Amino acid sequence: MTDDARTGLGPVGIWTFAYEGHPAGRVRESAAELEELGYGAIWHGEAFGRDTVGQAWLLLSATRRITVASGIANIAFRDPIATAGATRTLGEAFPGRYLLGLGGHRVDDTVHLVDGYPVPARGRALATMRAYLDAMDATPAHGPVPDPAPRRVLAALGPKMLRLAAERTWGAHPYFVPVEHTAQARTIMGPDSFLGVEQAVVLDTDLGRAREVATAHVAGYVAMAPHQQANVRRLGFGDEDITGGPSRRLVDAIVAYGDTETIRRRVRDHLDAGADHVCLQVLSADQTALPEREWRELACALIAPSPAQHPSRPATPPSPPNRGIARQYTAERAGRTSVAGAAGPGPEHVPDLESASGPWQAHAA
Repeated sequence: MTDDARTGLGPVGIWTFAYEGHPAGRVRESAAELEELGYGAIWHGEAFGRDTVGQAWLLLSATRRITVASGIANIAFRDPIATAGATRTLGEAFPGRYLLGLGGHRVDDTVHLVDGYPVPARGRALATMRAYLDAMDATPAHGPVPDPAPRRVLAALGPKMLRLAAERTWGAHPYFVPVEHTAQARTIMGPDSFLGVEQAVVLDTDLGRAREVATAHVAGYVAMAPHQQANVRRLGFGDEDITGGPSRRLVDAIVAYGDTETIRRRVRDHLDAGADHVCLQVLSADQTALPEREWRELACALIAPSPAQHPSRPATPPSPPNRGIARQYTAERAGRTSVAGAAGPGPEHVPDLESASGPWQAHAA
């Protein structure tokens, strides 16, 4: 594989739980628009709406080029043989376009309730995930075997899980992390592994209102997700940042809120810290609504349209002054050593980034 597999996702994607509550036809329309806007990937969570396989099939069948990624498929919800079979089916039906993200392991065997339902646990995180990957790899294939094989990533936060992701899969998909974690993850995993980082954002120039939405998001995770709390403690946040509600320092580190320029700087910071791809989770006061206005505004701010999206435009349009950062991103990724895996098709676009210095989900501990 060449490094095109990593740059093929593009620097910017969308992460969303919002599709959970909407009918299939509405989801198809929205996914097709995200592809037309030029995003490189659609990442979808898994809770108590559509299962991850059904959601992936719905999104893939509604689009032509964009990568669809589970962010994540919860390993406590299905046996390895079921995940292996479903992944092969998706890979064979949509060659090179499905990315399997695995997670759901816990810091311990504690059973947590969500809407009164006990979410199953599978044991200690590292041993559980290693055994799950072993079982997937050992599952016989009695049907078509996709070529290329679908790529896999792990929802990895801690150093041991990040190393396992680098050793056994295409890379890592950290969730609910500040830029400092991205830099640490790149150091731990080395230069060759894919690093696709989720970044929560609130696009609202009323900073007080935006901060309220951001604070509610962070508060939910530190209260209900022990692995996320453990991770922010590893990064230097203490009781004063967590107990009694998240501190302003923690909220600002986890969520980028404000105008498009603020969000663009945060994306640039993650890329500078070593991320290959940043998937934006748009937050709002109404988490059941599709944030389509925000997705459109962010696409205008972050993504340079390609001739394929706008056939009437010349094949080589004049570059605005800040396109140099986009070319720098592509050149940096092209200079890395490649990893084993399969390259999937991606939109022919680069981010229009200017220079800068700097609902509950179970992800890895």
